[in-house]
Amino acid sequence: MKPALNTPDWVLAALQERRQQDLMRSTITLDSPQVPHPQIHSQNYTAFCSNDYLGLANHPKLIKAMNDTAQAYGVGGGSSHLVCGHLAPHQALEEALADWLGYERVMLFSTGYMANLGVISALADKNRPVVQDKLNHASLIDGALLAQAPLRRYLHGNVTSAQKLLSKYSTAGLLITDGVFSMDGDIAPLADLSQLANQHDWMFMVDDAHGLGCLGENGRGCLSLAGLDAASLPILVGTFGKSFGTAGAFVATSHDYAEYLTQFARPYVYTTAMSPAIAGATLASLQLVQSVEGQERRERLARHIAYFRKRVQTLPVTLMPSNTAIQPIVVGDSKAAIKISERLKDLGIWCTAIRPPTVPVGSARLRITLSAAHSDEDLVLLCDSLERVLTANFLNEKR
Repeated sequence: MKPALNTPDWVLAALQERRQQDLMRSTITLDSPQVPHPQIHSQNYTAFCSNDYLGLANHPKLIKAMNDTAQAYGVGGGSSHLVCGHLAPHQALEEALADWLGYERVMLFSTGYMANLGVISALADKNRPVVQDKLNHASLIDGALLAQAPLRRYLHGNVTSAQKLLSKYSTAGLLITDGVFSMDGDIAPLADLSQLANQHDWMFMVDDAHGLGCLGENGRGCLSLAGLDAASLPILVGTFGKSFGTAGAFVATSHDYAEYLTQFARPYVYTTAMSPAIAGATLASLQLVQSVEGQERRERLARHIAYFRKRVQTLPVTLMPSNTAIQPIVVGDSKAAIKISERLKDLGIWCTAIRPPTVPVGSARLRITLSAAHSDEDLVLLCDSLERVLTANFLNEKR
């Protein structure tokens, strides 16, 4: 029998406060692969909360590539890239990504969070400030905090606000934004921000975790949509856990920046390299993203987005302005968002309510995410279910 642990009162109080505010989080276990129709608690659902935007997480070509690479190179990286953990699959993936995006170098990281912590903590410090969008991902904010850099956040998507903040500093620093904002689904004004950074001689960094693979020409994300290149966007972060359907992350940059990060990005220096099997699967995913099949999947996803927005705009809810796979419906109150999520589960739809602190207080929402792997029938079911749940009579049925 396990011994009882003496939990501090402040831990219990913090948990109780979360419960009272309807902000308690918990882990859900899937009994199936990451597919549009998962099994959860032995029940079948149609899920609209995964970031598997192209539906590649369970693709047979990725599974085969992972198995083949594991047979040839094993499963574990063994050590950090700089000791003896950089294997041929890692190198092949880095070179393929650099060629695809038009950068001199690519560096692999174990997660997107680690990539952002590593880059920002290496490039910013007490004398090199950070200015970033108010709705940037938590990892971008935490990177600046880790660097102990002066940090200011401009109004969301507002280039004028960013300009005012940059003008307050006498020394150049790091201007950072998400490409696609993970909770709102809108796209940053990258071309204008790039020009602003260039005018002030600031470094410009974009985290395009939710854009790469499913947006832009050949899936090259917000970089392509904004007409930017390696010169106008010198530091690009991407992840593999969304459109690529695998795990891990990368930084695309110049030779000089890559050499600097190799010396000073602590999460890169001191973390075991990603599994070579994952690198092999990700290379297969990249090839799919660039293929005819990848283009067809992007087109199917675009059709799903258009259909969803057309249907939901007639409902009495606030649908945020997004043309990406992320389609948030703002509810406001956390308890109401949870209630709607639970009613959707009753109808076989799995869509988690997103609440503070992930989103600002008063903006709890259903973060609906669409995938190319969804069928037309799945979209009809989702919209029909939302229409039913968002009527007052149905919400009153189980009070």
